[in-house]
Amino acid sequence: NKPVVALESTIITHGMPYPHNLSTAKEVEAVVRAEGATPATVGVIEGEVHVGLSSEELDHLACCKSSLKVSRRDLPYVISKALSGGTTVSATMIAAHKAGIPVFVTGGIGGVHRNGDNSLDISADLTELGRTPIAVVCAGVKSILDIGRTLEFLPFIFLLETLGVCVATYGTSNNFPAFFSRQSSFTSPYQVVNPEEAAGLIASILSLGLRSGVLIAVPVPEEHAAAGQQIEEAIRAAVTEASAKSITGKDATPFILQKVNVLTKGKSLQANIALIHNNARVGSQIACKLSKQMTERKLRSKTHYHGKLSSNSESNIVVIGGINVDFIAKGKMKTLHFGQTNPGSVCQSFGGVGRNIADCLSRLGHRPLFVSATGADSHSDAVLNYCKHMDTSSVARLEEQNTATYCVVINESGEMSLGLGDMDIHQQITEHYVSQFEKQLSSATLVCLDGNVPVSTIDYVCSVAKQHNINVWYEPTDLDKACKPFLSDAWKSLSYSSPNLAHFLYLLLLPSSLEEVLHVAVTLSRPLLEHIHCLVVTLGAKGVLVCGEHVAGSVNLQLRKQKRVRLCALHYPALNVTTEEIMNVSGAGDSLAGALMAGILQGRDTHSCVRMGLLAARLSLASPHPIAPTLTLDSVDPIKVQTQNWCKPTFLWIG
Repeated sequence: NKPVVALESTIITHGMPYPHNLSTAKEVEAVVRAEGATPATVGVIEGEVHVGLSSEELDHLACCKSSLKVSRRDLPYVISKALSGGTTVSATMIAAHKAGIPVFVTGGIGGVHRNGDNSLDISADLTELGRTPIAVVCAGVKSILDIGRTLEFLPFIFLLETLGVCVATYGTSNNFPAFFSRQSSFTSPYQVVNPEEAAGLIASILSLGLRSGVLIAVPVPEEHAAAGQQIEEAIRAAVTEASAKSITGKDATPFILQKVNVLTKGKSLQANIALIHNNARVGSQIACKLSKQMTERKLRSKTHYHGKLSSNSESNIVVIGGINVDFIAKGKMKTLHFGQTNPGSVCQSFGGVGRNIADCLSRLGHRPLFVSATGADSHSDAVLNYCKHMDTSSVARLEEQNTATYCVVINESGEMSLGLGDMDIHQQITEHYVSQFEKQLSSATLVCLDGNVPVSTIDYVCSVAKQHNINVWYEPTDLDKACKPFLSDAWKSLSYSSPNLAHFLYLLLLPSSLEEVLHVAVTLSRPLLEHIHCLVVTLGAKGVLVCGEHVAGSVNLQLRKQKRVRLCALHYPALNVTTEEIMNVSGAGDSLAGALMAGILQGRDTHSCVRMGLLAARLSLASPHPIAPTLTLDSVDPIKVQTQNWCKPTFLWIG
């Protein structure tokens, strides 16, 4: 949503003589930058469409004698032949739209040529306005054209495309400008008086998803309008000569402009340059206001929940982490043989630690704000479609990035043999992006971070948590990421963490043996509990160890309110799951963590919270999805699940 302004390049290749064309192009870019926007001059160089030209590329187009005038119809040919050319209004609109730039500044649009009712010489700019959602800021229809017939032609285009091009004059009058003249005998349907109003109009069109553009006509500055009559007389003479010489189509405009410049002794060129500078100034101001409005709209939309929520949904939770498309390959043998094909089954599901936890919480009656990033690709379409029950409005979709994918190979008994992941996009969940949600972070009941996000983002969230006394749950995800908060003092701002035993040992770089699991885990938790309120150590088939402050013979899972007196731990055995039942091991830990969070936020006692987590983990193991679609509050309520006999947890003091 940063302000960017697209600029055409036929003014460089065909609109002005050298060196005026080059100096004007650079001056217009300077005007855009001076107003706080980024210029993106569009051109075709050796068969490639460039959105944004370097100084050398501008020089190349300005000096190139063989440059073509490239409209929509010319793009395929020019690209296929690796030619160069300046893009017209229609071609520039196409490129800008594909690059995600909503504002385009030009001198004037094409339209119906004079005597066009006989020649049928009508510019492609008009049809492009009817099918490409771009705001074109210009001085109206080019003066060499038939303004009246152009405006009469526009409604026909609207009907033809079953769309509408919104036309508005910029300023205090709704009179449609005549390029070099501030007034014509025609009136615009609408009027916008300042950049804010113009930006609001564009934002409305974009939000409605209309496939047509908007034309904002900006009158030429008064000091340059005086030459309008002289220029109009020169245009008539030039048009007459062009007709006599049978010069039509895309050759007509360059001929007429050059002839008018000669007849007016350069006054038309000076007025043209002033007009373009003015359009660039106004267009850039509109782009800046539009950027601000779109950012504000996006942030407002993130605070509005959609759909029916349960009575527990008022808890304010933020989850920051990854989204993955998972491919799970399960072998049919206990031992997999590397270097050869093994019999098995392969299925696709949607995961990512952050996504899994947000999914789990959403199914258990909450509505977490989920902050993440995906590519703008088919994987992103698929996963976001699957996550319709979640609030994914804060997930950034990034062009030229791949949605994270993860492939895990498990053996017959469900143990992971190998995992491969393309997770680079998680580095785009940056401190800068997450800081947009500081208001939500600073008022959250609980913030959950997964270890996929960059260290700088973790540090930032922990600093906000420390400042506002917010509870943060850190989910390490894997060995390499377990240590991220511990690279600084950020870990001291954590309230909860849920490492597995391997993560736990890695954090403290101490060895252990299977026989000493509980003793070692309890011992190692002691220094971390100086600052972290509660540790939930998952032990795989051996269950869960919960470590924290002692309250009435149990561990206090609820948000801390007073200084702890003594520390203890509770060991809960895992629930029985047969090898045949196990379909997926990638979401059990996330399901356990998400259900634990839900229990804590609902104010349940420790036993109930942990048992909710264990039931959710069992559902996950037996499902092809990391978070079982059958997961509901009733399905993990220890009281309502009558078939489960609960073992008493083992109590241990932490000395």
